[in-house]
Amino acid sequence: MSIDNLAWEKMGNLIPAVVQDAFDGRVLMQAYMNRKALDATLESGKVTFWSRSQEKLWTKGETSGNTLDLVEIHADCDRDCLLVHARPEGPTCHLGTDTCFDGEGKVTPELAFLAELERLIAERDKQRPKGSYTTTLFESGVKRIAQKVGEEGVETALAATAGDDEELLNESADLIYHLLVLLRSRKLELGSVIDVLRKRHGG
Repeated sequence: MSIDNLAWEKMGNLIPAVVQDAFDGRVLMQAYMNRKALDATLESGKVTFWSRSQEKLWTKGETSGNTLDLVEIHADCDRDCLLVHARPEGPTCHLGTDTCFDGEGKVTPELAFLAELERLIAERDKQRPKGSYTTTLFESGVKRIAQKVGEEGVETALAATAGDDEELLNESADLIYHLLVLLRSRKLELGSVIDVLRKRHGG
């Protein structure tokens, strides 16, 4: 959506900007932008706001290093609010939590946990900590990981055929986990699979 012709006058040349993690969909924070903040964001690729208390521009992470890397911006239907998709580098909240809404417990949409799990698997791949089952899988190679996906697929199908719902859920979880590891071992991401599904269904 175009971000031209925004309704700046509604709130004294300020527009609320809701920042959402472009990877897993979590709402990270909310602040305000004026024209200069929006221009700075688009020009630098680092999400920048207008501080109402200090009356100046501030780029998220300019002191902490926990920046928000811009992916895209959308305006709502009334053109008086912005949705900012960004990739966080470190915790977003000044209190050290991932989001400004995590103060009373982790706030993550259910399906977004798959993205969180994919991030964890990627970290295991990079760091290869000893004693980690995921590390063992990566070090066993693509063929062994693919074999595990096949085994878990068969076990999932058998659980469904047997009518054992609890076992079906457990085997499905194993299947999804091993599939994520397999994708990572081939340098692929779940998002690419979702893109294929979206294209198939005209989304």
